[in-house]
Amino acid sequence: MKYLIDFIKSEDAAQSLIYPHLKSTKEEAELIQYVCRRYVKGQEEISVLDILQDNFGEEEYLYLEKLPLVKHIMDQGWLTQINFGQVKLHEISKLEVLTVSLAPSVVLLRLLEEGSLEISLPEIKPYTDHLEYLQDQFDVVELLHKISTFKHSFTDNSLSIGRQKSKLALLTKRIEERLKMTSEPIVVEEFFKEKELDEREKHIFLALLKEEYSGGEGQFREMNSLIELISFDEYEKIKNRALLEEGAKLITEEIIDYEEILNMFGGISRSFYLRDEVMQRIIHPNSKKKVTKLKLDMLVKEQELFEYLEPLTTLDDVVLHPATRETLQTLMKQVDKRVVKKLKEWGIKGKDKGIDARIIFYGPPGTGKTMTAMSLAKTLKRPILSFDCSKILSMYVGESEKNVRKIFDDFKTLGSKAKAEPILLLNEADQFLSSRSEGHGSSADKMHNQMQNIFLEQIEKFEGILIATTNLLENIDKAFSRRFNYKIEFKRPQLSQRLSLWQYMLPENADYEEGFEISELAKHDLTGGQISLIIKNTAYKVAVREESLFMMQDFLDEIAKELGSSFDSSKSMGFKV
Repeated sequence: MKYLIDFIKSEDAAQSLIYPHLKSTKEEAELIQYVCRRYVKGQEEISVLDILQDNFGEEEYLYLEKLPLVKHIMDQGWLTQINFGQVKLHEISKLEVLTVSLAPSVVLLRLLEEGSLEISLPEIKPYTDHLEYLQDQFDVVELLHKISTFKHSFTDNSLSIGRQKSKLALLTKRIEERLKMTSEPIVVEEFFKEKELDEREKHIFLALLKEEYSGGEGQFREMNSLIELISFDEYEKIKNRALLEEGAKLITEEIIDYEEILNMFGGISRSFYLRDEVMQRIIHPNSKKKVTKLKLDMLVKEQELFEYLEPLTTLDDVVLHPATRETLQTLMKQVDKRVVKKLKEWGIKGKDKGIDARIIFYGPPGTGKTMTAMSLAKTLKRPILSFDCSKILSMYVGESEKNVRKIFDDFKTLGSKAKAEPILLLNEADQFLSSRSEGHGSSADKMHNQMQNIFLEQIEKFEGILIATTNLLENIDKAFSRRFNYKIEFKRPQLSQRLSLWQYMLPENADYEEGFEISELAKHDLTGGQISLIIKNTAYKVAVREESLFMMQDFLDEIAKELGSSFDSSKSMGFKV
C-alpha cells in the first residue's frame, strides 16, 4: 500500500509518487486525492457537490466554476459515477454532473496499489508448438472482448479502453516477433495464409476456435457477439455484418457454419461454429486421420429405406393456424441450446445428451404437416430423413417386426456418418400409433401388436429429434401418446389463412379476368393441399387455351370437383408462402 499511503499523506499532490501517471493538473490531482482520503475512511462514494463545496467553499457559488475540473477527471477515467442510472457519461451536461456521486475507479485503485499502469510482457521466445501460439491468440480475443464490454458500459471507461488497446497492440506485436523467431510452421498461421483471411476474419475464426477448446456454450458464438468483437464503432458494426452473412468468405469456403433457431424473444438467432474438417486440421495438425463425415444426401443414395428431403422454407414461410404457430414457437424456445444447458445443470437432462424432442403433428390431410416438419428442419439447420410408415407392411411382409428395428438402426448409422445430425420424419405413422388389438386375435393382429411393441421400445430410447405425422390423434394408443413430449394440432385454415394461401399460391405472371376477387375463392373451406391441387388443375386447363386467361368460373369448377369428391384427392407435402 506504499503508493496509496504516499498519495493520501502528501501535502502536495503534485509531489506524490503516482502524480506523473495521472496526467492531470495539480488542482485536479488534489480533488482525486480528496476522494481517496474519504474512500480509505469508509466513505465509498461522495457527491460532486460535496467535493466542490469542501474544496472551494460555498461563497457566491464560485465552486460551480470548478465543475469542468470534475468533468475532466471523470472523462480521464480516474473517478467513476455511481448513481446516474442508465446514462453514459458523454451524454451528461456539466450541470448534471453536480448531482452525481463518485468513487475511485478500478484503474485508479490499481494505480494506487501497483504504482504504475505500464504494461510488461514476458520475454520474446520462439513458439515451441501451436498450443503456445493459440494461448497468445486467445489472450487477444479476451482483450477484444474486454474492450467491447467497456464500450457498452454506462460508466466512462476511456482510460481502461486505452490501456486495453495498448496491451492489445503490444501483444499483437509480440505474436509477430515470436512467429519470426519460430522455425516450425504454425498450422493456424498456415491456414490463414492459405485462405487469405483478413484481420477481422482471423479474429472471428480465433474466437470460435477458443470456444471449441474451452467447451463453451456460446460466449463468442452469437452473431452479435462476434460483430462486437471486431468492431470499434456503430459504422463498423453495420459494415462487418457482411462477414457473417450468406456469401461471406468464411461461409462460402466452408470454414464456418451456423445454426438458426428461434430465440426466447421470438426472433431468429444464428449460432456459429467451425466446421468438422477445419477443426480436425487445427486441433490435430499431426494426425493423418481424415474426417469421415459425409454429406447426408450422398449417404442416402446408397440405401432405399429413407428419402432425403431438402428443406427450402423456414417456419416464417408457412401459413399456419395461429394456435399451431404459437405452439411451434414454444417448442422452438424449448429446444434452444441455452434452455438445454439449463436443463443439464438442473439434472433434468443427461449431460451427454444434446437437443432431443419426440413430436406428433396431427390433423387433416393437406394442412401442412410435412411442409412444417421440413421448415422446422430448415430453421434448426438440420437435414431431414423421411420414412413413409404406410409402406411398412407391404414392403416387408412377414418381416415387419424385424424391419421396424431396421428403420431406427439404419437412421442411427446414417446420422453417425453424416456431418449434421438429421431429423427423423415418420410420415403417416397411423400404422404404428393406432390402438393395439386386445385378446388373442388373429396371427395378423399378433404380428401388428408385436410390431407396435418394438416401435414403442424404439421411440422410448430414441435420441435426437423425431417427428411423426398422423391424421387422427384420437386413434393413437395411450402408451404411444405418453412417449411424445410435444403434440401439435394442424387445424383446417381459417378464412384469413385461406386468403393468404390463395394470394401466395396463385401464379404471379398470369392474366386474370377483370373483377377477379381472391376473397371469393377464400370463402370455400379448403386445406392448403387442396388449394394447391385446385390451382394446378386449373392452370393445366387454362394453359391449353389460345387465350390463357384465368376465369373465376375455372376455379369454381375445380373447387366443386374437389369438394364433391368422395375421397381426399390431395396428399400434399405441405404448402409454402
